[in-house]
Parts: sequence; C-alpha cells; structure tokens
Amino acid sequence: MKPVSTITSPGVPLLIDNIDTDTIIPSREMRSTGRTGLADGLFAPWRYSDADKRIADPAFVLNQRDASGTRLLLGGSNFGCGSSREHAVWALAEFGIEAIIAPSFAPIFKNNCIRNGLLPVELPEDVVRELQWAMVTIDLANQTVSASGKTWRFAIDDEAKAMLLEGLDAIDLTLKHRATIAGWTDADRAARPWVYLEKRA
Repeated sequence: MKPVSTITSPGVPLLIDNIDTDTIIPSREMRSTGRTGLADGLFAPWRYSDADKRIADPAFVLNQRDASGTRLLLGGSNFGCGSSREHAVWALAEFGIEAIIAPSFAPIFKNNCIRNGLLPVELPEDVVRELQWAMVTIDLANQTVSASGKTWRFAIDDEAKAMLLEGLDAIDLTLKHRATIAGWTDADRAARPWVYLEKRA
C-alpha cells in the first residue's frame, strides 16, 4: 500500500449521519471481485440522476467544480455503517479519497479503511463543520488537522498509525515480527507451552 503521511486538500462536505456502505457502493455496482472498476459506482444513488445512464446530478457535492480532485471527504456520525463490504473503501480510494474526517465511524468500516490505506480521522461535529471547503492539512505523524490558522489533534492507535505511515497491510504488519515468530519452533512450543501462552497474552 501507499504510505500515508501528510494530506492537504479542500474539505468536501457530505455531512449526513449514518451513511451506509450500500450508499457508498451499491451492490448492483459491484461487478467484479477485484479492487478496481468501482469508482464509477461510488455514491451512485446520490451522484447520478440516472445511475444506469450515468447522468450526473449537479446538486451532489462531489459533482461540483470545487470538489474536483479532492482527496478529503467530511462525513457525518457513524460513517460507513451497514454491511462489512471492503468495496466501499476500495471505491472511495479509487475515486481519489485518501482521508475521511467525521465525528465517528462504524468500527468495521474504520478497520477496512486502515487496512486499505485510507485514513479515518475522528473530530467533534462542530470542528468537522468548520472544515467545510477549507484547505485542510492532515499530519498523521503528529496527529494533527490544520485549517484556517487553527490546529486540532486526533487520536489513532499505534498499530493503525504504523500501518498507514509505513504502507503496511495486515500481512506486512505480521511479517515485521518474523524473527520473533521464527524463534518459536515446534519443539519450543511443545516443551514450554505456558511460555507460548504468555507470549500470546
């Protein structure tokens, strides 16, 4: 995955609570099992006045000129609720979204973001609203969001931060511990199972 470090982009607002994964990428838009070819179906129920003919709805925020090329989406509470489909994150990423700032995320969606190189940032609702259309800079290393001369800090757990900063997926993260893993032979585990259990704990 591509490492995530600093992202600077206008904050494009889609400030609706409980946006679910079927709205982000409807099942009818998932025409392959791969990660590509999904961006065209992103937010299809809202993005198009006629989804079959791909007639864009000019009122939808991502179709507006100021949103062109955005890397940052601002969302409402419980963003990404509904099914656990990774396709929702894949569609956002293929469209060019690299970060989402929202008051809260559905837990499975949030984990899917982290494991696919898309940064989910949680900030209070009033702050998210303040970021609308502002030029926003997210600094993952320092865990800050800056805009209009103000800076806010955000929380992220150490493992998620490392995965994003280093561009690691779950397998890569495990392989960072390959020396420790290799040190535990079958004989070690058989002879000292209690130590093995302590290590896992």
